Amino acid sequence: MEKELESIFIETLERNKDRIYRICCSYTTEREDPRDLYQDVVLNLWKSIPSFRHESSIDTWLYRITVNICLRARNTYINKNKFFVKLESIHFRKPEEPSVVSEENELYQKLFEAIKKLDETYKSIILLHLEGLSHKSIGEILCLSENHVAVRIKRAKSRLLILMKS
Repeated sequence: MEKELESIFIETLERNKDRIYRICCSYTTEREDPRDLYQDVVLNLWKSIPSFRHESSIDTWLYRITVNICLRARNTYINKNKFFVKLESIHFRKPEEPSVVSEENELYQKLFEAIKKLDETYKSIILLHLEGLSHKSIGEILCLSENHVAVRIKRAKSRLLILMKS
Protein backbone atom coordinates (compact mmCIF):
# COMPACT_ATOMS: atom_id res chain seq x y z
CA MET A 1 0.00 0.00 0.00
CA GLU A 2 2.83 2.40 0.87
CA LYS A 3 4.51 1.79 -2.51
CA GLU A 4 1.20 2.57 -4.22
CA LEU A 5 0.84 5.86 -2.32
CA GLU A 6 4.43 6.78 -3.14
CA SER A 7 3.91 6.19 -6.86
CA ILE A 8 0.62 8.16 -6.83
CA PHE A 9 2.37 11.00 -5.02
CA ILE A 10 5.33 11.10 -7.41
CA GLU A 11 3.12 10.89 -10.50
CA THR A 12 0.77 13.63 -9.25
CA LEU A 13 3.62 15.90 -8.18
CA GLU A 14 5.41 15.47 -11.50
CA ARG A 15 2.24 16.35 -13.39
CA ASN A 16 1.52 19.45 -11.27
CA LYS A 17 4.91 20.74 -10.09
CA ASP A 18 5.00 23.75 -12.41
CA ARG A 19 1.49 24.82 -11.42
CA ILE A 20 2.30 24.43 -7.72
CA TYR A 21 5.45 26.51 -8.14
CA ARG A 22 3.61 29.29 -9.97
CA ILE A 23 1.03 29.43 -7.20
CA CYS A 24 3.82 29.60 -4.60
CA CYS A 25 5.48 32.44 -6.53
CA SER A 26 2.27 34.43 -6.42
CA TYR A 27 2.04 34.22 -2.64
CA THR A 28 5.60 35.27 -1.87
CA THR A 29 7.15 38.72 -1.72
CA GLU A 30 10.57 39.83 -2.88
CA ARG A 31 11.98 38.96 0.54
CA GLU A 32 10.62 35.44 0.55
CA ASP A 33 11.83 32.58 -1.55
CA PRO A 34 9.12 30.74 -3.48
CA ARG A 35 11.31 27.62 -3.47
CA ASP A 36 11.01 27.44 0.33
CA LEU A 37 7.25 27.70 0.11
CA TYR A 38 7.22 25.08 -2.67
CA GLN A 39 9.21 22.69 -0.45
CA ASP A 40 6.78 23.32 2.40
CA VAL A 41 3.84 22.53 0.10
CA VAL A 42 5.48 19.33 -1.17
CA LEU A 43 6.28 18.21 2.38
CA ASN A 44 2.68 18.82 3.48
CA LEU A 45 1.36 17.00 0.42
CA TRP A 46 3.56 14.02 1.24
CA LYS A 47 2.36 13.99 4.86
CA SER A 48 -1.27 14.31 3.74
CA ILE A 49 -1.35 11.73 0.94
CA PRO A 50 -2.53 8.92 3.29
CA SER A 51 -5.58 11.03 4.20
CA PHE A 52 -6.69 11.44 0.56
CA ARG A 53 -10.23 10.01 0.48
CA HIS A 54 -10.92 10.03 -3.29
CA GLU A 55 -13.95 12.31 -2.81
CA SER A 56 -12.54 14.61 -5.48
CA SER A 57 -9.80 14.28 -8.05
CA ILE A 58 -6.28 14.11 -6.66
CA ASP A 59 -5.43 17.29 -8.57
CA THR A 60 -8.27 19.17 -6.86
CA TRP A 61 -7.10 17.86 -3.50
CA LEU A 62 -3.52 18.90 -4.30
CA TYR A 63 -4.54 22.45 -5.26
CA ARG A 64 -6.66 22.83 -2.14
CA ILE A 65 -3.68 21.92 0.04
CA THR A 66 -1.34 24.15 -2.00
CA VAL A 67 -3.59 27.21 -1.69
CA ASN A 68 -4.15 26.59 2.03
CA ILE A 69 -0.41 26.24 2.75
CA CYS A 70 0.32 29.39 0.72
CA LEU A 71 -2.37 31.36 2.56
CA ARG A 72 -1.10 30.14 5.93
CA ALA A 73 2.50 31.04 5.04
CA ARG A 74 1.43 34.46 3.78
CA ASN A 75 -0.51 35.19 6.98
CA THR A 76 2.43 34.03 9.11
CA TYR A 77 4.78 36.29 7.15
CA ILE A 78 2.47 39.29 7.53
CA ASN A 79 1.95 38.69 11.26
CA LYS A 80 5.65 38.17 11.86
CA ASN A 81 6.71 41.30 10.00
CA LYS A 82 4.07 43.80 11.07
CA PHE A 83 6.13 44.73 14.14
CA PHE A 84 9.29 45.55 12.18
CA VAL A 85 10.14 48.96 10.81
CA LYS A 86 11.14 48.73 7.19
CA LEU A 87 14.04 50.86 6.06
CA GLU A 88 12.75 51.74 2.62
CA SER A 89 15.48 54.31 2.01
CA ILE A 90 18.24 51.68 1.81
CA HIS A 91 18.48 49.99 -1.57
CA PHE A 92 21.10 47.56 -2.74
CA ARG A 93 20.94 46.93 -6.46
CA LYS A 94 22.97 45.02 -8.97
CA PRO A 95 24.55 47.15 -11.65
CA GLU A 96 22.19 47.53 -14.58
CA GLU A 97 22.89 45.12 -17.40
CA PRO A 98 21.75 45.84 -20.90
CA SER A 99 19.00 43.44 -21.76
CA VAL A 100 16.28 43.09 -24.29
CA VAL A 101 12.87 42.78 -22.67
CA SER A 102 10.15 41.58 -24.93
CA GLU A 103 6.74 43.22 -24.83
CA GLU A 104 5.17 39.88 -23.95
CA ASN A 105 7.54 39.40 -21.00
CA GLU A 106 6.76 42.93 -19.80
CA LEU A 107 3.02 42.25 -19.92
CA TYR A 108 3.52 38.97 -18.08
CA GLN A 109 5.46 40.78 -15.34
CA LYS A 110 2.74 43.44 -15.07
CA LEU A 111 0.10 40.74 -14.76
CA PHE A 112 2.13 38.88 -12.14
CA GLU A 113 2.60 42.07 -10.09
CA ALA A 114 -1.09 42.92 -10.39
CA ILE A 115 -2.07 39.43 -9.21
CA LYS A 116 0.12 39.89 -6.13
CA LYS A 117 -1.91 43.02 -5.26
CA LEU A 118 -5.27 41.21 -5.31
CA ASP A 119 -6.83 40.13 -2.04
CA GLU A 120 -6.34 36.48 -1.14
CA THR A 121 -9.70 35.22 -2.41
CA TYR A 122 -9.40 36.80 -5.83
CA LYS A 123 -5.73 35.83 -6.06
CA SER A 124 -6.55 32.16 -5.40
CA ILE A 125 -9.37 32.12 -7.91
CA ILE A 126 -7.50 33.90 -10.71
CA LEU A 127 -4.37 31.74 -10.26
CA LEU A 128 -6.39 28.56 -10.51
CA HIS A 129 -8.31 29.99 -13.48
CA LEU A 130 -5.05 30.87 -15.26
CA GLU A 131 -3.87 27.32 -14.66
CA GLY A 132 -6.79 26.19 -16.80
CA LEU A 133 -8.96 24.68 -14.08
CA SER A 134 -12.70 24.58 -14.67
CA HIS A 135 -15.13 26.59 -12.57
CA LYS A 136 -16.27 23.32 -11.03
CA SER A 137 -12.73 22.35 -10.00
CA ILE A 138 -12.00 25.80 -8.61
CA GLY A 139 -15.25 25.63 -6.66
CA GLU A 140 -14.30 22.25 -5.20
CA ILE A 141 -10.86 23.53 -4.19
CA LEU A 142 -12.15 26.73 -2.58
CA CYS A 143 -15.52 25.36 -1.39
CA LEU A 144 -17.56 27.69 -3.61
CA SER A 145 -20.37 27.12 -6.10
CA GLU A 146 -19.59 27.23 -9.82
CA ASN A 147 -21.68 30.39 -10.20
CA HIS A 148 -19.85 32.06 -7.35
CA VAL A 149 -16.53 31.16 -8.98
CA ALA A 150 -17.68 32.64 -12.30
CA VAL A 151 -18.71 35.90 -10.64
CA ARG A 152 -15.44 36.15 -8.73
CA ILE A 153 -13.38 35.44 -11.85
CA LYS A 154 -15.17 38.26 -13.64
CA ARG A 155 -14.54 40.63 -10.70
CA ALA A 156 -10.91 39.54 -10.44
CA LYS A 157 -10.36 40.21 -14.14
CA SER A 158 -11.87 43.69 -13.77
CA ARG A 159 -9.59 44.43 -10.82
CA LEU A 160 -6.57 43.09 -12.69
CA LEU A 161 -7.35 45.33 -15.65
CA ILE A 162 -7.51 48.38 -13.38
CA LEU A 163 -4.28 47.41 -11.60
CA MET A 164 -2.44 46.81 -14.87
CA LYS A 165 -3.52 50.19 -16.28
CA SER A 166 -2.25 52.08 -13.24
